[in-house]
Amino acid sequence: MDRMLRGRIPLFFSVTLIMGLVAGRACADDPWVVYEGKDGPGKGKHIVLISGDEEYRSEEALPQLGKILATHHGFKCTALFAIDPKDGTINPNIRDNIPGLEALKTADLMVIFTRFRELPDEQMKYVADYVSSGRPIVGMRTATHAFDIKKSDAYAKYGWQSKEWDGGFGRRILGETWISHHGQHGKQSTRGIIAPGQQAHPILRGIKDGDIWGPTDVYGVRLPLPGVSPLVLGQVLKGMTSTDAPVADKQNDPMMPIAWTKAYDVDGHKGRVFTTTMGASQDLESEGVRRLLVNACYWAVGLEDAIPAKSNVDVVGDYHPTPFGFGKFKPGVRPADLASK
Repeated sequence: MDRMLRGRIPLFFSVTLIMGLVAGRACADDPWVVYEGKDGPGKGKHIVLISGDEEYRSEEALPQLGKILATHHGFKCTALFAIDPKDGTINPNIRDNIPGLEALKTADLMVIFTRFRELPDEQMKYVADYVSSGRPIVGMRTATHAFDIKKSDAYAKYGWQSKEWDGGFGRRILGETWISHHGQHGKQSTRGIIAPGQQAHPILRGIKDGDIWGPTDVYGVRLPLPGVSPLVLGQVLKGMTSTDAPVADKQNDPMMPIAWTKAYDVDGHKGRVFTTTMGASQDLESEGVRRLLVNACYWAVGLEDAIPAKSNVDVVGDYHPTPFGFGKFKPGVRPADLASK
């Protein structure tokens, strides 16, 4: 009997090794990437970050944000991408395919940074189920016009021009839809100014006037925004550096909100929302922008009391974001290429 068992042990380990290699290869081929949380207040919380825009390099910004949240704060983060079904590479010009949205079933927070997506019903269902559950949402930049649903009756209300939900997902859930470029796109950058009376808000802990800066321009919004509490106002600058002076005209009178909170209510379920019209990959080179986003994730999941006096938002690994612009994404990149080393 012992001889038989000894004969089987090598076979057992050989089969186990093969199974492990196959599993590892399958994991590497997944069209998403998971950053397992280390130690921190977010331990046990799962954040799903959904990228998919043609211009502002959300496919670069969200993996870096996920690494920061996982490495420094303990959150498990799953980053999703627009995937070209022909070759499995990340291609933000593919508007109808973001695999892995079923991860939202176990998510404690959805961070969304998409633009004019027209996802098939089987993918949109996971987004809609998440929204209907009343769980929290963080929206970034083009998430104000996250969807452009024309082929589906089931989810047409999510489209940015919807009449059923005035302004679609952007206005109904996040607080605003696409309106305009308020600053001159590619010529005037944005400095963050704390909105009056909001200095003590937990999302702004460790942030002061001028800490938030980005080369992306200020978006126009309707004023006042119904049901919205502005946190940060966007000061339009004369140029594309953080030290440029503000413009001295009506662009800054009044200043547009660039970050706010609100509550949403769908199917009787209420949830917390944080929205910022900043967040392009280059914006994340600003420590203040990174801190705003990290603090917002804490707040969204109800951990505002755990936000440090100055949260650790150090960049994880190499981060050299591609300048924003259409057609400027890096071709041939697979989700596995963005995994932590």
